[in-house]
Amino acid sequence: MRLTTMEKNLSKLIEPELRDVTPGVQVRAFQAGKIVCDISLGHTYAYYDYASLTKIIFTVQAMMWAFDRGLWNFKTTVKEKLPEYRHKTLIRDLLCHFTGFEAWRPFYKSLDLQKPFLEKRAQLREVIMQVDPQLPIEKSVYSDINFLLIGFILEELFQKNLLEIWNDVKSTFYQGTTLEFHLDNQPLQRKSLYAPTEECPWRGKLLQGEVHDENTWALGGVSSHAGLFGTIDDLGWYALHLRSQLLGIARYEVRQKTAMLFSKRAVPEGKGEWALGFMMPTPGKASCGHYFDLSSTGHTGFTGTSMWYDPKMDLAICILSNRLIYGRENNRFRELRPKIHNWLVEGMRKSA
Repeated sequence: MRLTTMEKNLSKLIEPELRDVTPGVQVRAFQAGKIVCDISLGHTYAYYDYASLTKIIFTVQAMMWAFDRGLWNFKTTVKEKLPEYRHKTLIRDLLCHFTGFEAWRPFYKSLDLQKPFLEKRAQLREVIMQVDPQLPIEKSVYSDINFLLIGFILEELFQKNLLEIWNDVKSTFYQGTTLEFHLDNQPLQRKSLYAPTEECPWRGKLLQGEVHDENTWALGGVSSHAGLFGTIDDLGWYALHLRSQLLGIARYEVRQKTAMLFSKRAVPEGKGEWALGFMMPTPGKASCGHYFDLSSTGHTGFTGTSMWYDPKMDLAICILSNRLIYGRENNRFRELRPKIHNWLVEGMRKSA
């Protein structure tokens, strides 16, 4: 497909920046629901490990769905749904990471990898209930622990296991996409179609078609905080899906009012930049660059993925890469990602 002048100019800006940052990158953008940019640079693949984009594509969507069904509200405590939980945390505070839990824990070291999926989830539930938040809570701290707890809450709300809930979410919201978890860490397509993430010393192999996150991998590839794989088409579909919910221009199981409620700031200014499950831009250092409005919502993934939507510009930008192949200590992609957003917006303005 022939590139537009804007896409050619953007490609020229990005290509020199890829060296030692990531093997390749896919960028797709939509304005007013129409594709305005679609480029693939460097060595790219059909499928990518979405990492924490799983949080908004699956878990937040499921929580909005449950909210509209009246299965929980903003005053519902975690303990009401998980009786063994020992603290006064509200479910809404898990979504905006205002809980006092640390960013991450190596739960995978506590799990019996030989047990089947459901038994490992039961084992993790027992372990995670022993984790105490750090009090007093002064600000939001992004934590996978929060979303692991939400996974167990979802199972109680829907009275189904997490994989069954995902199957319901996919059939309701994402029919026609190739979004999938890889149960038991078994790729659904040829391994060569998946972007490799890392030569993992713990697992003793190059990860390709198997989830990078250690805790998700130990759980059997399915979790509420990571594990989804998909294409740039799938991520673009999600971006349009979220836009439709926020604008109320399509009939969905989730009301426009609920989608807007979840996408609004949920943490006091100065305490963090979070809506309910969605990141919001951090002034001066946002991963979506400096043109996106502060009301924008999105999320990033550790593997080098992101999706951001700006309601003021009606602009969504999706990015897929496998920056981890150069080592998880290499954080240079964090510098490139906002540049891509800035260059794209500037290019659109010049071509308008």
